[in-house]
Amino acid sequence: MNAPPRIVTIGETFSSMFELSADSVKSFATLVNDLNPLHHDETYAAQSRFGGLIASGTQPSAHFMALLATHFSTYAQPLGLEFDIKLKKAVHAHDSLTIRWRVRDAYWKPSLNGDLTHLEGTVVNQHGETVLTGSSTILVMPKPEASTHANAQVRAP
Repeated sequence: MNAPPRIVTIGETFSSMFELSADSVKSFATLVNDLNPLHHDETYAAQSRFGGLIASGTQPSAHFMALLATHFSTYAQPLGLEFDIKLKKAVHAHDSLTIRWRVRDAYWKPSLNGDLTHLEGTVVNQHGETVLTGSSTILVMPKPEASTHANAQVRAP
């Protein structure tokens, strides 16, 4: 009997780093319609318990989730299915964040034609403080054939 196909490697880890500018904090919060003044008003935020602008929780969460798609799409076709995210500490404007993910488990799911993949991850700031933790279940499928993609044409009616 043949072993089931394997796309991901159990134990695989990957990471990415990014910095949040004050402008990105304000524009992202506006984009997602988070109008909390802690994300927009520097004077207001400076007088808060945070001492300055903080990112909407949706911003580091979005980067956290997006890294899965970015990483796996380099060699496969990922599809997010489930995320469990815990915000542990405020993310300040100008923080440098490192996202790390690790494949905890994966198994081939024939009915979905891919690896059902379970991951655990963290986001850590430049001070070594964990600002976010989470887990995810994603489907990682074989990448469609390049020739199929290249030959596909959209025709006007």
